[in-house]
Amino acid sequence: MRVLIVGAGIGGLTTALSLHAAGVEVEVVDSVRELRPLGVGINLLPHATRELVELGLGDALAETGLPVESFAHFDRHGNRVWGEPRGLTLGYRWPQYSIHRGELQMLLLATARERLGADAVRTGTAFVRFLDGPDQVRATLRDQASGEEFVETADALVGADGLYSAVRAQLHPGEGLPLWNGVRLWRGVTEADAFLDGHTMAILGTRFLAKFIVYPISRPDEQGRASLNWLGEVQSATGPLTEMPDWNRAGRLEDVLPHFADWNVGWLDVPGLISGAEEILEYPMVDRDPLAFWSRGRVTLLGDAAHPMYPVGSNGGSQAILDARALAYEFTRADSPAAGLAAYEAVRRTTVNAIVLANRTNRGDTIMEAVARRAPDGFDRVDEVLSEQELATLADGYLSISHTDGLNLPSPWTPVPRTP
Repeated sequence: MRVLIVGAGIGGLTTALSLHAAGVEVEVVDSVRELRPLGVGINLLPHATRELVELGLGDALAETGLPVESFAHFDRHGNRVWGEPRGLTLGYRWPQYSIHRGELQMLLLATARERLGADAVRTGTAFVRFLDGPDQVRATLRDQASGEEFVETADALVGADGLYSAVRAQLHPGEGLPLWNGVRLWRGVTEADAFLDGHTMAILGTRFLAKFIVYPISRPDEQGRASLNWLGEVQSATGPLTEMPDWNRAGRLEDVLPHFADWNVGWLDVPGLISGAEEILEYPMVDRDPLAFWSRGRVTLLGDAAHPMYPVGSNGGSQAILDARALAYEFTRADSPAAGLAAYEAVRRTTVNAIVLANRTNRGDTIMEAVARRAPDGFDRVDEVLSEQELATLADGYLSISHTDGLNLPSPWTPVPRTP
C-alpha cells in the first residue's frame, strides 16, 4: 500500500507518521521550496497530545511545549469573570500544551524524515490534479523550480493542503473565497515578564469591542521573562471578503495598537506586548461551510482542507491531528483504500462539522459583551454583573468544543502494524 499526502503541515505530517507506524508506504509533497518554522503559538488539547504521545513524541513535546494549567476570562480591566483548570490540572492524563506552530511542524518534519527517510517529504512540488481509477489514483504534480509536470500513482491520495486546498477544489469546485465573520485578527509573539502563574491562557474583553488573548509558549528564564503569544480581535466589518487571506501577511502596529492603547491591566501590559512584538501578522477570521463529503473513491481531505474553522477553543491543529490518527487507523483495517477513507470520514466528518458551526456562535464573546456593557469601568464581584445561568452558559460553551468524553482511555486510533 502506498499513500500520497499533499501538504506538509501539522495534519499531513501526523498522517504520514501514523500510516508509516502501521506499515504503509507514504510520500508527502508540499509546494513550498523550503519548510520553515513560520507562524505563532497554538494550543494542543489533551486528546491531540495523547495521539502524539502514541506516536512516540511525548518527550519531544515536553521539551518544546509548555503545559497549560488554567484558562480564564477577564474583562478589559483584568477582573476575572470565569475560568477552569486545563490539561493535567483538570484531571486528564495528558497535558494541554502551548507551543509555537512552527516548532511543532519542524518537530514533526524531522521525525518524518528520520523514520520514513530523507526523501519522504518532497518540497517544491505542487499538486495539480488527480484522476481516480479503479486500481490506483494518478496525481499530476509540478516541479516548482522547472515547471515540469509529472504523474505519480498511489493507492490513496490525502489532501492536507490547507485553506486553499487544490485537492478540495477538484472535489468541490466553485466554492470561491472563504467566509468572513467581520473579525480582524492580529497576532504576535513578544518577550515579556511572565504573568499570573506562568501557565494560564487569558482572554480579556470581547471581540465586539476589542478582545485580547495571551498565553506563554516558553518557560520563564532566570529574569522571569517568557515568550508570550498574543492575539487581538476586533469586529471591524460585515460582508464578503474582498481579499485572499494569508496567514503570514504582515500586519501594522498602527492598525492594531489604537484598539488597545488605553487598556490598563494591572498584571499585564497589553499595549507593551503589542508594541514589543518583532513581527505582527494580520488576517481576517474565516472558515468555510461544512462539506457534505470529504472522500470520493481513493481521495480524501484532512485538517483545514476538510474543515477550516475559527480559532475558538484551540481546535484547529488539534482536530487535524485527530483526523490523521483516525485516517491511519481506519485505512489500515479496511478491506480496500476506498473503504478505509469512507470509514475515516464516517468517524470524523459529523463531529468536526459540528465544531465548525459551534465556533461560529462563540457564547463567550456574547457574554463578555454583556459584561462590558453592564460594567464598563470594571467590577468588584462578578455575581453583580452576571447571573449564575450566564456563567454556566459560558462554561458549557467551552465544554462542548474543548473537552472529550473518554479522554483518559487509551487512544482509539492506534493502528496495528500490517504484516508482510
